[in-house]
Amino acid sequence: MLAQTNYLDALNPEQRRAVEHGVPLRGTPAGPLLVVAGAGSGKTNTLAHRVAHLIVNGADPRRILLMTFSRRAASEMSRRVERISRKVMGDKAGIMTDALAWAGTFHGIGARLLRDYAEQIGLDPAFTIHDREDSADLMNLVRHELGFSKTESRFPTKGTCLAIYSRCVNAETELDQVLGANFPWCAGWAAELRELFAGYVEAKQKQNVLDYDDLLLYWAQTMAEPLLAADIGGRFDHVLVDEYQDTNRLQSSILLGLKPGGHGLTVVGDDAQSIYSFRAATVRNILDFPKQFSPPADIITLDRNYRSTQTILAAANGVIDLARERFTKNLWTDRTSSIKPQLVTVRDETDQARCLVERILDNRESGTLLKQQAVLFRTSSHSGPLEVELTRRNIPFVKFGGLKFLDAAHIKDVLALLRFVENPRDRVAGFRLMQLLPGVGPASAQRALDHMTVAADPIGALVDTPAPKRASDDWRGFVEVVTELRSGRAGWPAELELARLWYEPHLDRIHEDSPTRRADLIQLEQIASGYPSRERFLTELTLDPPDATSDQAGVPLLDEDYLILSTIHSAKGQEWKSVYVLNVVDGCMPSDLGTGTSAELEEERRLLYVAMTRAKDELHLMVPQRFFTYGQNPQGDRHVYASRTRFIPDRLLHLFERTSWPLSVAAAARAASDGVRVDIGARMRGMWR
Repeated sequence: MLAQTNYLDALNPEQRRAVEHGVPLRGTPAGPLLVVAGAGSGKTNTLAHRVAHLIVNGADPRRILLMTFSRRAASEMSRRVERISRKVMGDKAGIMTDALAWAGTFHGIGARLLRDYAEQIGLDPAFTIHDREDSADLMNLVRHELGFSKTESRFPTKGTCLAIYSRCVNAETELDQVLGANFPWCAGWAAELRELFAGYVEAKQKQNVLDYDDLLLYWAQTMAEPLLAADIGGRFDHVLVDEYQDTNRLQSSILLGLKPGGHGLTVVGDDAQSIYSFRAATVRNILDFPKQFSPPADIITLDRNYRSTQTILAAANGVIDLARERFTKNLWTDRTSSIKPQLVTVRDETDQARCLVERILDNRESGTLLKQQAVLFRTSSHSGPLEVELTRRNIPFVKFGGLKFLDAAHIKDVLALLRFVENPRDRVAGFRLMQLLPGVGPASAQRALDHMTVAADPIGALVDTPAPKRASDDWRGFVEVVTELRSGRAGWPAELELARLWYEPHLDRIHEDSPTRRADLIQLEQIASGYPSRERFLTELTLDPPDATSDQAGVPLLDEDYLILSTIHSAKGQEWKSVYVLNVVDGCMPSDLGTGTSAELEEERRLLYVAMTRAKDELHLMVPQRFFTYGQNPQGDRHVYASRTRFIPDRLLHLFERTSWPLSVAAAARAASDGVRVDIGARMRGMWR
């Protein structure tokens, strides 16, 4: 018993209560347990200790089901369980943890169980599983067979159709409701989509394939049959689920089917970090969990934070305290500090980028590596100006949550048009552009470029080139935009808007996520406005290409230093010494697209909370006074005068240090707070008296 006591001694009292809940085992496993684990509270360590504690106290590892949200997390959890168990069981620990065979993702566990029960539910156990790309291709095939690819107005693309189908399945929501709430631009196709989805399901069944969503859907449907549910649930004495705030309704119904009484059921999560509703996750699962059982589930809260300083936690607690509904939890820590999080006012996004680079380099000079610093943002397109500044200053970076801005296909397409206009003999740019046009293949593009190469006036030769037979209208539009841009009549940077307007129909046709990519193109226009001419813009973006570090899809070599750029969604679960959050203003945080309902607004609040709680020592929230909006309206200036996010109202300002960059902005900010320094209006009135 001494050894058992020793291996739990490193846990704090709340962690230990969660680990020891219902253990030692006495017959029927204990009732349901919800562990509300705050950011940086040692959640993974606690869950691993609970699994190890169950095994050490006689639980059969073959009858433990542990579900995480990635295979990597499941493998890491199993390794931790073995390390902990070894302190008590010695070499026997390996034998026991090797038997922990039911550790994996919801989808992975579902696939195994469906093969086991295939005959009882009418499945051929030799079924194959389609990934998202395969599923989209099959959806497209059915779409074509039904004639929906030839409709007069553009039918939703295969990727959009699959996204609608997936949300209906995972959120257990009717098609009309999903269309109205999430895909309103597709609402007019409801009848056709219903027919398409029916055909898609039939095609899968004929081909004996399941898609990613089917692994959950078939499992949930199986659990709806009492005899099968009892048999499957009876295979496991203990079911433990990590990141429960990120589950969708389908996963919740599976869990309740496995353990309807809650005996042996443990879920771990943090309602304040529920930020994945775009994947059909719902915060209601964790908020409603305790009352789904009688008696209600026990709740243990882990609120001691091992990551951040107390000043950072005080500010983060202040933000989340204003949430409409949550489990009461105020994070605390022993890590005292006199440094408050900073609210940094800057003029605009260009100054924001320059300020960030200056602070990041100052931190590096003080001994904080680049890789110990991270810049977080609401959406991938918001980092565009910063990426340009980092590239210009030769600062290596890695971006998570989207392609590096200047390497994205749609950005390269538009830049190719500008390069081709600047230099019509640029065959690489011309070849890329021409093949964007429907009906233009490599041979047609080659002929047109060959004709231009031998001509004294390549643009004139392009105008005289006969249009490829299958691309007449699109070809004429292409020639017109090239000649108009070449003339220079629009002026710079208005030329970039002309290029975007020409490209947008092709963007909608080529890419499934065109609204997001359109925001990138509008951001590119904003970046272009900082350059005096098209030639300077193209030259400066090309002369200093990013280091190889930035070009890698994965993490660079361990001995390389690089700055982290990440969307907030991709940053969840990570931590850095210094964190900088871009655009902490209304219109971005919350997003102007995320304020339609109170539920959307609350998720935006949680998103800011997640960003703030990634910081260990320093937190900088950037507040540009002018913010570039990404709406669809092409008229007028897209800049708006931004206001600090509504999630940090005046009553929370004492938790932050307010500062500005550069000094001239600081002076203006002080003038605004101290009262008018120079009454220009009085001077004007005095001129006439």
